[in-house]
Order: sequence, then C-alpha cells, then structure tokens
Amino acid sequence: MTFKTGHVGLNVSDLDKSKDFYLKVFGFEVFGESDRADRRYAFLGLDGELVLTLWQQSEGRADTGLPGLHHLSFQVPDIEAVRRAETVIREVGATLHHDGVVPHGEGASSGGVFFEDPDGIRLEIFAPTGAGERPAPTTGAPTCGFF
Repeated sequence: MTFKTGHVGLNVSDLDKSKDFYLKVFGFEVFGESDRADRRYAFLGLDGELVLTLWQQSEGRADTGLPGLHHLSFQVPDIEAVRRAETVIREVGATLHHDGVVPHGEGASSGGVFFEDPDGIRLEIFAPTGAGERPAPTTGAPTCGFF
C-alpha cells in the first residue's frame, strides 16, 4: 500500500483574511466555500486539484508549544518561483523568518522561504536546488527545523 498526502485542512480564526492571504501568496483558486455562520470554510487549490481547506473554527494564534502541525511545506520547481513568492510574502506583510531565502542546511542546494500565515501557522515554500548561495541559519535543527 502507498500513501500520498491529499488536501490539508487548517483551522483559521478569520476565513476572509486567511483566504485572501492564501490566494495572494500561493495563487490558489477558490473551488467552493460556505458562508453559513456555523460552518464557514473555503476549498482552495490549483489546476483542478484541491490543496487546502480553511475552516473558520478557532481563535487566537497557532501554538508551537502544543502537539500538532510543525509547518506546512510547498515545493515549487525552481528558486525563481521561491523568490517570486518571497516578494509577495513581503508585500502582504507576513512574518518572514531568516530574512528571505535560505538553504535547508550548510552546503545544501535545496532551500526556500519560511514564514507565517495570519494565524501564525508556519509555512515553507522551497525548491530542490538553487538556494545554496546564502549561509544556512544556525538556529534550530537541520533541514526544515528552522522555526
């Protein structure tokens, strides 16, 4: 038996704010949504494939001190796509870690940008090559443990 991740469901505190963020940063399309007061959600994806479901059913910010999602990572084809995403991340004013594109580890070519959504959910956009020109962050564990 093999498994492949399907879509990811995220709890958000403000559906409209989160939906706007994910549409701008990732270029997602809205596949469907509900505005019922007791059941607000939005299905987001690309090229006919569902990627994220945002559920407005929480308050506050993501707590990295509790069990749950460490970060959500998205791979793009090349470092130029990472840099385009970084530009949008800066434009929307999201919290950006490490001041931009960094490699996954010292001497690694793979890497990307590490940032947070409006609820503090940690995100990564990375490419398999092209990020090795900057030094790797010295805080955190190797690879994707930079938060």
